[in-house]
Amino acid sequence: MTGAVQPDRRRVLTAGAAVLGAAASAQLWLPATARAAERPLPDGVFSLGVASGDPLPDGIVLWTRLAPDPLNGGGMPDRDVPVEWQIARDARFRKVVRRGTTRARPTYGHSVHVDVRGLRPDTAYWFRFRAGGQLSRVGRTRTAPAAHSPGGSLRVALASCQNWQHGYFTPYADMLDQDPDVVVFVGDYIYESTPSATAVRRHEGSGEPYGLTQYRNRYAQYRSDPDLAEMHANAPFVVTFDDHEVDNDFAGEIPQDPGKQAHDAFVARLTAAYQAYYEHMPVRATAVPDGPHIRMHRRLEFGRLARLNVLDTRQYRSDQATSQEGAQDPALTMLGAAQKRWLVDGLRHSPARWNLIASQIMMAETDLQVGEGKLWFYDAWDGYQAERNALLQEFRRVSNPVVLTGDRHLTMISDLKADFADPGSAVVGAEFVGTSISSNGDQDQAAFRAQWDPRRADNPHWKLLDAHRGYHLFDIRRDGIDARVRVVDTVLRPRATPSTLASLRVEAGRPGVHLV
Repeated sequence: MTGAVQPDRRRVLTAGAAVLGAAASAQLWLPATARAAERPLPDGVFSLGVASGDPLPDGIVLWTRLAPDPLNGGGMPDRDVPVEWQIARDARFRKVVRRGTTRARPTYGHSVHVDVRGLRPDTAYWFRFRAGGQLSRVGRTRTAPAAHSPGGSLRVALASCQNWQHGYFTPYADMLDQDPDVVVFVGDYIYESTPSATAVRRHEGSGEPYGLTQYRNRYAQYRSDPDLAEMHANAPFVVTFDDHEVDNDFAGEIPQDPGKQAHDAFVARLTAAYQAYYEHMPVRATAVPDGPHIRMHRRLEFGRLARLNVLDTRQYRSDQATSQEGAQDPALTMLGAAQKRWLVDGLRHSPARWNLIASQIMMAETDLQVGEGKLWFYDAWDGYQAERNALLQEFRRVSNPVVLTGDRHLTMISDLKADFADPGSAVVGAEFVGTSISSNGDQDQAAFRAQWDPRRADNPHWKLLDAHRGYHLFDIRRDGIDARVRVVDTVLRPRATPSTLASLRVEAGRPGVHLV
């Protein structure tokens, strides 16, 4: 977006928080009668911080969750609690433009999702909450450009796969310094794995989460990472989930291990996992779960510069194939019929210069077989060949399609081909598979090269392959996308040294990606 960059945002927020405390002392938010009626709450209700998400030209979602005892169910009384909110044009809240009161309900873990409207396009705002006489920290967010805004620029950060036990979330400290307009998070916000005594940081609890309180505790632990909390407080997120928010490699209502998880038990697990996900993400009421179902695919517009199509590649998919022949079965679907129609219609009729697709799972081919033959990851789009190939054919008629992906714990940047069975087929788009925030920890680079470099000849569409931890940063303009792969030297310690591993570019009107 086109607003001026604030190079010392953290200092600005600290100043805003100090003024917020002064306002609290003056008790400016509520009349005396309302303050007297407030029932006391435990200290530390805003322990999980604040966040914002899903920016519109005139609106934004503001989020918090009241949780004074976050790792033990939350610690809130079993009643509705009024929560006041403010959003302002300045960090000192001298120019408050919207305010109101909502209710944090025990049904949704005392989470708060305020869908603020009536804001200016492409504008920075500051926000805060108040409950039971306690004040949240100050957050900063930004709205999307006006609907018909033709150009300008948009800075997007792509993140995924943050395993608490594998390391600290140090890439977010560098992401904060890069000041993105929006963060696109494409899955594995938490991991459902059991606690490990040898982990860098041990998961809470005593096993995998299955019930709602267990999932709430796991999310609360992840939210306590200081770098993640700081990033959430400084830029809006657009989120979707992959498998580890529920159960590794699940498909629809089929768990990874159906012999160990009965169908009804897994449906109950889905119900708990989706509710906890909603409770901890800055998403609109359209994402309120209906039992074991949640609506996460959606579309966000950034003027006429970019359209972002956010996919759900878990909830509607067929069970994974187990063979090369099965992966080519035309009956298999990754998206489900309704979501596929929604996506194709959105691509065909897009007015945007750039058509971005947030896909949790890698779309470009990964041929694992060195030499003759093919060997695929069946959980990825390679396992759903017919639907993937039909979608790539659609890309021929789409303005500048670019796919943003996670899952692999690797940087894998590729040209998208009309037909991966034919190396000479046309390039129809580009895909950026972002590395992980922390998953796989500090990977052995020599072992990685020994494993993956022999496969490069069988995957000539790969442009960059790397195993450092980090994220991708995109500066999107009408003439092209400049991408940087930002990495850190370690996630095994709370502080890290960042650097740019590589710079790449996608030219408007020329499908594919190249190193610069």
